[in-house]
Amino acid sequence: MNSEVEFRDLGRMDYSEAWDYQEKLLAEVQRRKLSPDTGRNRQNTAGYLLFVEHPHVYTIGKSGKKDNLLIPEEQLKREKIGFYHIDRGGDITYHGPGQIVGYPVFDLDILGIGVKKYIYLLEESVIRTLARLGLSAQRLDGTTGVWMHTGKNEIPQKICAIGVRVSRGVTMHGFAFNVNTDLHYFTYINPCGFTDKGVTSIAGETGREADMEAVKTILKDNILAVFGITRARESVWKNTGI
Repeated sequence: MNSEVEFRDLGRMDYSEAWDYQEKLLAEVQRRKLSPDTGRNRQNTAGYLLFVEHPHVYTIGKSGKKDNLLIPEEQLKREKIGFYHIDRGGDITYHGPGQIVGYPVFDLDILGIGVKKYIYLLEESVIRTLARLGLSAQRLDGTTGVWMHTGKNEIPQKICAIGVRVSRGVTMHGFAFNVNTDLHYFTYINPCGFTDKGVTSIAGETGREADMEAVKTILKDNILAVFGITRARESVWKNTGI
């Protein structure tokens, strides 16, 4: 099916502001989905794809355990690290500079897929992106996200975490892809609730800083390809209340 999305790179944005923005777009896509007046336009408009970088912040999902945060909240305040309980699946994770956070606000009915396939395709997009950069990544049985070093006698290293919410067939939240991320911040948590696995980044694997804009372009193209989206209208984001 031919479909299109609107792509917006939000740049550096506070987590709470991006969350509010997602909620507004989610409501917009849901209204369009339920409106009898939408007509043929809805048949190819799948929603929005947002990329963003956040200042240092930890988020914990609905099933997360507070004791997976390993430092006291007073230290969070001293180091100016945000902390939010949010309405996605999954446990605790970190967002920060050098990380591509992707928030697809997609109408899954337009794309003709369910939640399980949606998560699979997000993973596939990142796996293909890493392959373009000469890095081999995989899925890991029993978990979501994208992993490296999953061979025998190796400690799996997560390079992309995924946690989503789906409401009336429309998605929000999404993935956090470590590109030039400062991995030190993961030592303050049990990432995604795991104590027997690690984290990595493109820079950590290659030994050099990656070109963020180049990685974004490759990743965006792969997302469009795996979801069968034929067009991405790009717009410059401006804080206009929507």
